Amino acid sequence: MKYVRSVSRFVGVHTCRYTVWIYIRSTMAEKISVKGQEECTLDGSVDRHGKPAIRSRSGSWSAGTLILVNQGLATLAFFGVGVNLVLFLTRVMGQDNASAANNVSKWTGTVYMFSLLGAFLSDSYWGRYKTCAVFQVIFVIGLVSLSLTSYLFLVKPNGCGDEKTPCGSHSTLHLSLFYVSIYLIALGNGGYQPTIATFGADQFDEEHPKESHSKVAFFSYFYLALNLGCLFSNTILGYYEDKGVWALGFWASAGSATVALGLFLVGTPTYRHFKPRGNPFSRFCQVMVAASRKWKVEIPSNDDHLYEVDGRDLTDDASRKILHTRGFKFLDRAAVMTQEDHNIEQKTSTHNPWLLCSVTQVEEVKCILRLLPIWLCTILYSVVFTQMQSLFVEQGAAMKTTLAGFHIPPASMSSFDILSVASFIFINRRIIEPMVAKIRKSGGLTELQRMGIGLIIAVMAMLTAGAVEHFRLRYAQKDCPRCVNSSSLSIFWQVPQYVLIGASEVFMYVGQLEFFNGQAPDGLKSFGSALSMMSISLGNYVSSLIVTIVMKVSTSDDMPGWIPRNLNKGHLDMFYYLLAALTAADFVVYVVCAKWYKYTRFEERSSRGMKNDEVRV
Repeated sequence: MKYVRSVSRFVGVHTCRYTVWIYIRSTMAEKISVKGQEECTLDGSVDRHGKPAIRSRSGSWSAGTLILVNQGLATLAFFGVGVNLVLFLTRVMGQDNASAANNVSKWTGTVYMFSLLGAFLSDSYWGRYKTCAVFQVIFVIGLVSLSLTSYLFLVKPNGCGDEKTPCGSHSTLHLSLFYVSIYLIALGNGGYQPTIATFGADQFDEEHPKESHSKVAFFSYFYLALNLGCLFSNTILGYYEDKGVWALGFWASAGSATVALGLFLVGTPTYRHFKPRGNPFSRFCQVMVAASRKWKVEIPSNDDHLYEVDGRDLTDDASRKILHTRGFKFLDRAAVMTQEDHNIEQKTSTHNPWLLCSVTQVEEVKCILRLLPIWLCTILYSVVFTQMQSLFVEQGAAMKTTLAGFHIPPASMSSFDILSVASFIFINRRIIEPMVAKIRKSGGLTELQRMGIGLIIAVMAMLTAGAVEHFRLRYAQKDCPRCVNSSSLSIFWQVPQYVLIGASEVFMYVGQLEFFNGQAPDGLKSFGSALSMMSISLGNYVSSLIVTIVMKVSTSDDMPGWIPRNLNKGHLDMFYYLLAALTAADFVVYVVCAKWYKYTRFEERSSRGMKNDEVRV
């Protein structure tokens, strides 16, 4: 006997505010509109009043562009602090290179750790708009606090914190204010980042042919906006901060974040929204408990015998059923309807979610379990990426940083990474993807394939960085006490490693955003974006751990270790080669996981809703 609520195929007539549409099952996108009436979005998105979103009045590139500009300005503000933080810690706070690199890694890791909090609040309770607004306010408060603390207490005497003038000691209160400020910045930016990426994608209707193409393009432009935002902070702000004008740099960041918040609020009337679906942890726990309580129940061979809700019983019109898959079979027991479940449903007209779960609810858990191995393989890539903000800067500071009498701030070299990202986004979208699609005749590179290419390029970047460090040491002054301009090798020899990191980002991080956002269930879209941020977070923590282990193993009575305060007495090149070897091993594991992964299959929205001949009025 079948215990299943199925959705019948239909030809239905939907009325949406002033709109009447006839959906034809075989063509999905074919629509007949009445003259003078307006078209609603097909993905279930709503306006700020909770009514179905009108396509011509909301979303698309008008709202998407505002979000891209907001992202660029917010990123400028964040990296105005982050890109030179390692130098601020060494020059102003008096920390050594290894400690500063570790503290930057921990701080950056905490930024992305907070992305889980933002994703949870966004998906469960607040919705994406409110989450973005609240965390941006926290972000601005943190930046203003850091600017005031630096101006009043830390950068003393005035002009200290450059290459030559050390700053004085700091009291416990001043140190506390500094760390509270930067971790408020971490909280604000971390909670905002994964949500704004998903909120931007929400502005494009994936059920509409033109807008669905724009939605895919949005992730590339989003990452481009992020990197263009870095460009100003890495060049202009980086130059002034390197000269010791730290307070001005921080105030510029605070101003940029304030403008970004203002622009975000200006777009409020035009945004499209998706309603939050409640706490996902309870849904996960229900599946685990129900499957455990039915561990002796036999799983039917026919999928139709598993329990599923009718499409109209889902939490909102934007939600889709997830089609049943064969993996993680033990979880399917949660969707097996026993006689006890049937009796409960007959008596109460409902079911006990801790005893019986729908196939869609079970598949939500399977989705996350399938994503985890892929996600774990991206963490080591983030270890490579985070070197750009720490050891690459310290390496550049120990090279010749002048060109025709003009000083090149070491942190500004990441501008080549940004230019590389911008170039490779264009190259990938306009040249590589069309060429691969033409050769394969079945579409371009998948997200998983692009992420694998990103890992390979990351190995090349670390090998290049190791080679540059090897030659830097050959031209170094061994007795240089502070490793400033201590090598005659020009800092521009770092360009290839930055370019390769930028190329790898286009394949890895853009692919990650598309993959996790596309494969996450409808009620966990922000969580999907947060997984991308979390890989960066754990990558920073793992980087800190690796640095600590390397320093303990490589330090002895006659050896200062691979990453000492004076890099001329160390072997930073060996550390880069170690990361190259670890990333190569990670690539092998990634290939195995990518071959094992099965893509999530969602129900088509147009196949859900009404029975034949049923009309909504």
